[in-house]
Amino acid sequence: MSVSGPRYRLGVDVGGTHTDLVLLDPADGALMVEKVSSTPKNPALGVLNGVSRFVARGVKPDDIAFFAHGTTITTNALLEMRGSSVGLMITKGFRAIQEVQAQARDGNLFDYFYEKPAPIAPQSLTREIPERSDYEGKVLLPLDHEAVRQAARELKEVGVRSIAVCYLFSFLNPSHEEETRRLILEEISDAHVSLSSEVLPRIREWARMSTTLLNAYLEPVLVHYIGHLNKGLDEAGVNTQQRFLMQSNGGVMPFSAAIAGGRTVHTLFSGPAGGAQASAHLSGTDAQSGLVTLDMGGTSADIAFIEGGAPLEVTEGMIARRQLDVPALDMTTISAGGGSIASVDGGGFLMVGPQSAGADPGPACYGRGGTRPTVTDADVACGYLNPDYFLGGAQKLDVEAARKALQVHIGDPLKMDVLQAAAGIRRIVDMRMADEVRVFAAKRGVDLTSYTLLPFGGAGAVHAAAVAEELNMQRILVPPRPGAFSALGLLCTDVVHDYIRSELKPLEDVTPEHAENIYAQLEAKALEELIAEGMQPENARYLRELDLRYTGQGYELRTPLDGLYEGKLSQASLTAARQRFDERHAQIHGHAAADRPVEVVSYRVRLRVAVPKYEPRETAPPAKPRAVADALKGGRTVYFDGKSPVETQVYERDGLDVGTSVKGPAIVEQFDATTIIPPGWAARVDTFHNLILEFART
Repeated sequence: MSVSGPRYRLGVDVGGTHTDLVLLDPADGALMVEKVSSTPKNPALGVLNGVSRFVARGVKPDDIAFFAHGTTITTNALLEMRGSSVGLMITKGFRAIQEVQAQARDGNLFDYFYEKPAPIAPQSLTREIPERSDYEGKVLLPLDHEAVRQAARELKEVGVRSIAVCYLFSFLNPSHEEETRRLILEEISDAHVSLSSEVLPRIREWARMSTTLLNAYLEPVLVHYIGHLNKGLDEAGVNTQQRFLMQSNGGVMPFSAAIAGGRTVHTLFSGPAGGAQASAHLSGTDAQSGLVTLDMGGTSADIAFIEGGAPLEVTEGMIARRQLDVPALDMTTISAGGGSIASVDGGGFLMVGPQSAGADPGPACYGRGGTRPTVTDADVACGYLNPDYFLGGAQKLDVEAARKALQVHIGDPLKMDVLQAAAGIRRIVDMRMADEVRVFAAKRGVDLTSYTLLPFGGAGAVHAAAVAEELNMQRILVPPRPGAFSALGLLCTDVVHDYIRSELKPLEDVTPEHAENIYAQLEAKALEELIAEGMQPENARYLRELDLRYTGQGYELRTPLDGLYEGKLSQASLTAARQRFDERHAQIHGHAAADRPVEVVSYRVRLRVAVPKYEPRETAPPAKPRAVADALKGGRTVYFDGKSPVETQVYERDGLDVGTSVKGPAIVEQFDATTIIPPGWAARVDTFHNLILEFART
């Protein structure tokens, strides 16, 4: 069947070491995968290098109809504190909020030398503006226009071009903040202005201010990056206007939305969200019954839980010790990647991370000048990785360089040989990932023995079996393209925007008409932005939620309203919402208080616009399957325990037909990843070409 016009859909995930690209042809479901080195100084270059690889393989750039991108550009800018200089305008008399914050502290409660993170907008760049609205949004003191202009001029004088505006109760009445932006832009035409009433229009002053400051700090970084990437795509001939960024909530948003309306903070977990979304969309019954995802790349390992076919979500969180209260997939990240550097501390103990060799110079075995031993060097020394087949043979690994780095920096100081040093590094990183999963599960009351571990990323399937054994997990699912799984996740999601408005009121005092009016305003704003982004309104769905709490509580629960109304809310809808809240409270916290009054804290709307997605295709076992021996590439000596050599058969994954099985010890190699099947494990290929590993020891 011939297809005319643009047809390809491209997903791109930029990691710390490699940039992964997946190109989908919806006509036949075929996937093309490219993996190139990341370019940390300008990540857009790595993306464009990958696109040029597809062009070299015969793909016409103007045939790419859809471009979706997961990026760590804002995350890395925050971690490395290289965002923009930020000014803050705040209601007069409240400049200390950023210093006091929420009075909570992270880390060791007994640390006498504890210090809070340096403020994003120091007191020298904070300006108090005479204005005031009350808790109902009524104006008590008009905005002082001249004070705003004077503050803008002073900030301009010292080079500030990004300004956060956070006035009291602006989430109920944003007029003063909106007027402030107009005045700022009259004084500084090229300013980036982040309004708390747009970034996070909800209660809790510090959370709202912190999130707004983060947006102001990072927006110029993202705008510059998107501008550079847009220009590069245009010059490369990728003319599609359907260009999207992955958000922390697992949905995508157009490039245009990312640089307007205070949405930069929604990209802070953009990178790892793609893999979690792919896990939920592509794993079928496993996603329904429970998955633990392990995305182990070059710099870090990201962990998420999938329950009931969807990733768990949170609305409050921390990143780099800073409060960030936006909807995000519930994930945790640790410094346990292939590029994590091993070292011996002052007490003579072996450590792995948090520093990473990254893409430049990379692990010692890459031969790019790196001399410090990494997890990848340990994997090479133990025989897990084929030095002649890394990235399908596109990159050769220097085994001797890896062994030398391990001996000099680990073996000699600890009086170990190379294999003991390598085994120790692997043991530490595997235990760290297992411990993080164990704690994550304990907080959510999950029985891991009934869950399936889904590893991906370049190193995930290398370490998955060891992590599973630590957790007593019996089943592992390795997807067909684990090394590019996060990039594939960008082709498995919808356009999603979240909207919120806080208004404290007892639920019994809320009329259906009042609630319906608030939802109508939020949905009208969503529709306006949808049209401005060039999306089709008829494809939109609106999902409503209430944030509810028992009166007197200091926290609330998101309570979905789906199934509780038709067309418009009724009194029965609100009564049912109360009952659903009680049930959710009992499920999450183990108890409910049906006799206590309930308070509405916030109204939420999620806009979802469906876009075509990648759908896996089931394949029946062939009538005459190829013999497993046909996929055998040879053998390799592997040190599973760091001591005893084990002759291990090596298979090419593409040579394994549906329904075939392989018993460990074995290694399955493919272009983008390596899967280790230790002794006691067995693997089979299911009808979706997943590799299912099961613990078989008797």
